[in-house]
Amino acid sequence: MARPRSAAAERAMLDATRAALVELGWSKLTLGDVAARAGVAKTTLYRRWPGKSALVVDAVAVLFDELELPDRGSLAADVGGVVRSFAALLERPETATALMALVAESTRDPGLRDRIRTAVVDRQKRLVLEGRARAQARGELPPDADPVAAARQADLVFDVIAGAVVHRVLVSGEPADDAWVTAFTALLVAGLGALTPPG
Repeated sequence: MARPRSAAAERAMLDATRAALVELGWSKLTLGDVAARAGVAKTTLYRRWPGKSALVVDAVAVLFDELELPDRGSLAADVGGVVRSFAALLERPETATALMALVAESTRDPGLRDRIRTAVVDRQKRLVLEGRARAQARGELPPDADPVAAARQADLVFDVIAGAVVHRVLVSGEPADDAWVTAFTALLVAGLGALTPPG
């Protein structure tokens, strides 16, 4: 019976975390400030998260969980759609600030890097697996002949998409406009054809 209230409180705490990051930056962000913004006791925050790093990871993870892969009719359309959605997510100040802060902190904290991998990266690989399965069902990609090779390929595809979009939007500060998305999608789809294992 208390679950809806608990879910609402958790969402408020995660929203407050991202808002505080945008306003204060990583170094000035405290759990006390987040608790005050969310309207909860600091002990409520500590019961759920052991510290700032864990809290910020979860605040970022819920944003990435918003990404979806609706069926747009072809592999190229699916890839282009998810690239656009990912770029739009990264263009939001709350996402950009939180993600860049986490990446910077994780260079000094292997535990934080592992948490990012588990809570964000591994969860979003579902999009690659979903897109590949859909393309195989359409006959655009061959069935997986070797599960180990298929898993490695899924990791590679995820790294290529994530790396290219993050670099484009957050590092270079260039727009992921239609021309860029179309060119990138064509390159990726052609690359997937080249990665098809020999029969």
